[in-house]
Amino acid sequence: MTILVLSSLLIIGLILLLAEVIFVPGTTVVGILGLIVSLAGVAYAFVSFETEIAWWITGVAAILNLAAIIYGFSSGVWDRFSLKSAIEGGTFDGRTLGLQVGMPGRTVSDLKPVGKAEIGENIYEVRSSGGFIPVETEITIIKIENNTITVN
Repeated sequence: MTILVLSSLLIIGLILLLAEVIFVPGTTVVGILGLIVSLAGVAYAFVSFETEIAWWITGVAAILNLAAIIYGFSSGVWDRFSLKSAIEGGTFDGRTLGLQVGMPGRTVSDLKPVGKAEIGENIYEVRSSGGFIPVETEITIIKIENNTITVN
């Protein structure tokens, strides 16, 4: 019965540690619980067996737990959870480059007060300064601020 309890504690601790490293990395709760169960198994070994045998059990448990951690880091599991891209945009991303106050254009949708307008050869999202402007109306840029084009 002593061997069964000892092996159960050590195996459950190892399984929890492997689960932390492979399946749920970053939570640390499962890993800490696995470490506590493994340490309980080692303490049980010192209580139940002679000191020399308990040290052998401690060494084997430490080697197995260390091997599980090394395997978890070298298996590439962490690559699935790592961020591989970054958001490039910001408050000014160059949408309004080349536009100037006073440039003419025409609406390609109703401005209620936001809609689409063709200025030059491109279509931009614009905001009306005075409310509703119907489609196909000639407009003029009156303000450009923080990627917002205000027209009249």
